[in-house]
Amino acid sequence: MTDNRPDATCDEPTSTARTREPDYHAMVPLSVAPMMDYTDRHFRRILRPLTRHTLFYTEMINANAIVRGGRLEQLAFDAEEHPVALQLGGDDPNTLAEASRIAEDLGYREINLNIGCPSDRVLKGRFGACLMAEPEHVGVMVQAIQARVQIPVTVKHRIGIDDIDQYEHMKNFVDVVSAAGCRSFIVHARKAWLKGLSPKQNRMVPPLRHDEVHRLKAERPDLYVATNGGIRTLDEARAHLDHVDSVMIGRAAYDTPWIFASADSAIFGAEQDPYETRRDFLEDTFAIFADHLSRGQRFHTLGRHLLGLYHGCANSRRWKQGLASLGQSSDPAVLADFRALVASMREELARHDAA
Repeated sequence: MTDNRPDATCDEPTSTARTREPDYHAMVPLSVAPMMDYTDRHFRRILRPLTRHTLFYTEMINANAIVRGGRLEQLAFDAEEHPVALQLGGDDPNTLAEASRIAEDLGYREINLNIGCPSDRVLKGRFGACLMAEPEHVGVMVQAIQARVQIPVTVKHRIGIDDIDQYEHMKNFVDVVSAAGCRSFIVHARKAWLKGLSPKQNRMVPPLRHDEVHRLKAERPDLYVATNGGIRTLDEARAHLDHVDSVMIGRAAYDTPWIFASADSAIFGAEQDPYETRRDFLEDTFAIFADHLSRGQRFHTLGRHLLGLYHGCANSRRWKQGLASLGQSSDPAVLADFRALVASMREELARHDAA
């Protein structure tokens, strides 16, 4: 396991901006969205072998928790997870800048500002989607972070909020924030209702408006624009890539992770994908599980991220039941039961993958 804790004595001057690197992620056309309670380090570690090139985002982490709360364990990750970007929540420019500096020292490749989450807890902290109404302040936040780090700083936002939901509103937000120095925008193509809808409803109820994200890219071709929301397959992703620079996939990455097994060839142009069958992939996870269990972790913290691996297969239910039966154990001996479960699926699995 890689030790990613920063040197506590390492600090940098804050008075001048550092030389900026090119936006590496302009060459990353596919990413997995930051999702609370889902895209933790265990998700990223267990799914990384499926796709070597797709960019993974962390869950949103509150900058205050990093800087003032000292919860650096939230930032720890294994080098094998790369490429991985950090999503931060917050509204104080100095705190965000310091949290970003710590993340850069740890090896994160991008800082992404959350300007899209509509949950009540986030709103009480004055960050997330409500800041779409304050583009000038978001610009100040971007500048503060850019003065402390060399890695790209990006903004993930909604198509609009409440009654500030017309295309011109979104374009104005982007214009103000880009004038402050941000060149990369990830747009969740649904508006958010800050009151009256739960976060889950805000992911489903407001209609998708990907055409407005496409229009934004057409009218601001110098900016890097990604679209997000309701994208379930790589075919859909390729269709969007005719209009934008990148596609971010959210819930489908968790519900149907096997779609990423062909991402390297279909999206990134690789000559060969890492695995032809789920069987091959699962056999490579045994070592990951063995290391995980040897550190006293429960099987469930890794295994839950594989529940959707057999989505669409006749044996999907048996797979989920088998994983659930192993879930609470932290005994390394459970790995033998996991191997037996995988072996029991092989014949049906081979037929499904060959179909």
